[in-house]
Amino acid sequence: MISFSDRQPVLFVPHGGGPCFFMDWPGWEKLDAHLRDLAETLPRRPSGILVMSGHWETAAPTVTMAERPELIFDYYGFPAHTYELTYPAPGSPALATRVKELLEQAGLPCAQDNARGFDHGVFIPFLLAFPDADIPVVELSMDKNLDATRELQVGRALEALRSENILIVATGMTYHNLRHFMNGDPATDRLSHDFDRWLTTTIEADPSVRDRNLSQWERAPAARICHPREEHLLPLMFAAGAAGSDRGVRTYTDTVMGKALSGFRFG
Repeated sequence: MISFSDRQPVLFVPHGGGPCFFMDWPGWEKLDAHLRDLAETLPRRPSGILVMSGHWETAAPTVTMAERPELIFDYYGFPAHTYELTYPAPGSPALATRVKELLEQAGLPCAQDNARGFDHGVFIPFLLAFPDADIPVVELSMDKNLDATRELQVGRALEALRSENILIVATGMTYHNLRHFMNGDPATDRLSHDFDRWLTTTIEADPSVRDRNLSQWERAPAARICHPREEHLLPLMFAAGAAGSDRGVRTYTDTVMGKALSGFRFG
């Protein structure tokens, strides 16, 4: 068994806009570099990765069971070559079974999907962070009701995986209002920074304060301006739950198209 100090951290990473790293789309260079450096920050090579992205919602937590997951190109209107990307990482039925076991022990239902592949919230950032595609990956869905408290509970139930050399990764965006993202409006730019400051202060607070504030995230400054629908924020709640008593720290920050974006690490 791995000692507590050496267990894997929990990561929340922005996954960018569509296949932004694989086309001529300026502004994503700092996030590109951050993702490429992630593996070097880990205490060791993980035995497996459990990931939740902002692109899979189900009625109950669901794990992927496929041994050779295909890719789901769930972005639209991008150059043809971005639909030819490959990421042949294996799945792990054994890890998926362990996830299911832990959730059920915590009184949470868990389903399995034997066919689903990886959506772009997984394979796009992982192409940069884990380019060899040789670490088994299992994806876990989020609650379609977008319940922040439930995602915190799901994360807490899975914290033990970190001591089993499993890396837990959540991918989404700390700002996700597509209508405002492209319009260069100074007012919404400022509001994104207000929300980002609140979020960073919350993540870096004592875990009890952190979790309480995250469960009430809609009270934050400009919360609904930054997230008209919160599916890209909810993976962060899952990550905070899996952090347990570990404090969070911001590991990435940038302004992209005027909007503040951040990434975090726990442990």
